[in-house]
Amino acid sequence: MFPSFPMMAFSALVEPLRAANILAKRNIYKWTVIGRTFDPISASGGLQVEPDCLFSDNPEFDRVVVCSGGDADRLSAPEEIRWLRGIVRQGSELGAVADGAFFLARAGLLDGYRCTLHWTSQPAFAEAFPKVKLERSLYVIDRSRFTALGGIGSLDMQLALIESDVDAWLAHAVADWFAHSVLRAPDQRRPMPLNLRTGIRDRLVLNAVADMEAQQEEPLPIASIAARQGVSVDTLERAFRAELGTSPGRYQRRMRLRQGRALLEHSQMLIRDIAQACGYGDQAAFSRAFRSEFGLTPIEARTQI
Repeated sequence: MFPSFPMMAFSALVEPLRAANILAKRNIYKWTVIGRTFDPISASGGLQVEPDCLFSDNPEFDRVVVCSGGDADRLSAPEEIRWLRGIVRQGSELGAVADGAFFLARAGLLDGYRCTLHWTSQPAFAEAFPKVKLERSLYVIDRSRFTALGGIGSLDMQLALIESDVDAWLAHAVADWFAHSVLRAPDQRRPMPLNLRTGIRDRLVLNAVADMEAQQEEPLPIASIAARQGVSVDTLERAFRAELGTSPGRYQRRMRLRQGRALLEHSQMLIRDIAQACGYGDQAAFSRAFRSEFGLTPIEARTQI
C-alpha cells in the first residue's frame, strides 16, 4: 500500500476474498496490508488503512498486489522494489491495480508480460515501456503477473483468480454476493466504451473520434476521416459543432495535446519525442500549440508535477 491509493480498487481486492471464505465455509484466503511504517496509510479519499507488517520484515506471500496512487509513475521506493524482486525470485505472483503497473514496469518487473492499467494512463505507459505488452482490458492475467485498471476491474480480476484457485461455482457465488454480473468472457473485458467515456451520442462523431484516437501519432487529415465515414467534410463539421460545439480539427488538436500533457506528467520522455508521439514533427510547433491550449509551456507543465 502507498499513500493516496484508490479505496475502491483496494476494497475490490479484499472483499471478494472475504466473501469467498464465507461462501466456501473455510478460510481459503488470508490477506495482509504491507507498509513502510505502521502509520496509517491514507487513501485518495482520506480514509486510512493500518499496515499489518512492514516491507523491512521481508514477509513472504503467495501473491502480492501493488496498490498505489496516481503518482505511481514517479514513486521512489527502492526498499520496496528490492523486496518485490526478492519475493518474485522465491516464486510469488505479482500484480497491480489502477496505476500500480507504472511502479512495477519502472522496476523492470513487467518486462515480457502483458498488463493493463487505468485507461487515462495507458498512452503514457505505452510510450514509456515498449517492452511491456499493454492490453486495453479491464484486467490481464499473464502467468505470474496480474493487473487491473482499478475499480470494478479489480473485482473482475479477483473473480477470475478465485475461479482459477478453486472453481467456477465459487467465483460465480462471489459475483452474486456483490450483485455483480457473471464472469465476463475475454472479449468483454474491455474498458469503458468510447461513448460513455466521452459522452458523445452522435454515431458519426463517435466513429470519427475513434479514428482520431487510433491515429494520434500520425493524425489523419479531417478530409480522410470524413471520407472513411462516407460523408463530406461539411457534414462532419456540422455534426461535430452540433454534438461538441467545436470543429473536428480543433477537437483532434485538443485530443493530441491532452495526450502530450499525459506523457509529460507520466513519463520521462524527451519533449521532442512527446511532440512526435502527438503528431507534431516540430517541437517548437508543439510547444506553441501546448501553450495556447493550457496557458503554460511543456517544460512548465512538467515542473509543476
